[in-house]
Amino acid sequence: MVRWLFWLFGCVFSLISCVNADTLKLTSLLWPPYSGQQLPQQGASIAVARAAIERMDQQLAVDFYPWSRAVKLAGSAKSDYIGYLPEYYFETDKFVFSKSIGASPLGIVEQKSHPISWQHLEDLNRYTLGVVKDYVNTDALDLMIRTGAQPVEAVTSDEQNIRKVAAGRVDGAVIDINVLHYLLKQPHLQPLAEKLQVNRQLLANKQLYVAFRNTDEGRRWRDLFDQGLAKVDIDNIMGELLFQEESQLPPR
Repeated sequence: MVRWLFWLFGCVFSLISCVNADTLKLTSLLWPPYSGQQLPQQGASIAVARAAIERMDQQLAVDFYPWSRAVKLAGSAKSDYIGYLPEYYFETDKFVFSKSIGASPLGIVEQKSHPISWQHLEDLNRYTLGVVKDYVNTDALDLMIRTGAQPVEAVTSDEQNIRKVAAGRVDGAVIDINVLHYLLKQPHLQPLAEKLQVNRQLLANKQLYVAFRNTDEGRRWRDLFDQGLAKVDIDNIMGELLFQEESQLPPR
């Protein structure tokens, strides 16, 4: 009888918790090891976000899209999404940003046989760099791209840039170093690893954020999220998932 009562109480408590819990709906993209539907815990950034929101007794649901569509849906008042992740900070009226959910070392992948030599950012203007369309890089580099000072070729994925650098079609490509290391472990890209290296200078060690729609609801979720984020060990979660050796990309 006593066991039955404990069981019944547990069921009622769980039901009440589920009823009271809200769900934060976000968009994201395939950007391993930070995010991806088939990655362990959907990637390191998603794992941090989920831990933060669950600390506040709420739920997280993430849907994955190509990057441009992920951002567009998150900013649309007609969608159910409140924001997207992961994102670098940038000046905008459309979104407000969470506290940092982790770091992103941003650098340049280059050919070992033809390294890029630069001291000042303007020195890069001598080279053609690969960038990913609609990705935020650094403020200074993006300004040079917009003004035409920095020659670039835009593609739709980091993998395309890696292949172009390996083939010598661009001098280098802007890429997150963790993303580069992850991709070069994948069987279909492993043969390129011996040709490539990370340039000796980083462009920046950037922070990653959740971008919430700049509305009353978006700001409410941002504040709630930040409270939960303060209760989790970001470095521990990121460390466990960023450096897994297993190949986790979807089958090609």
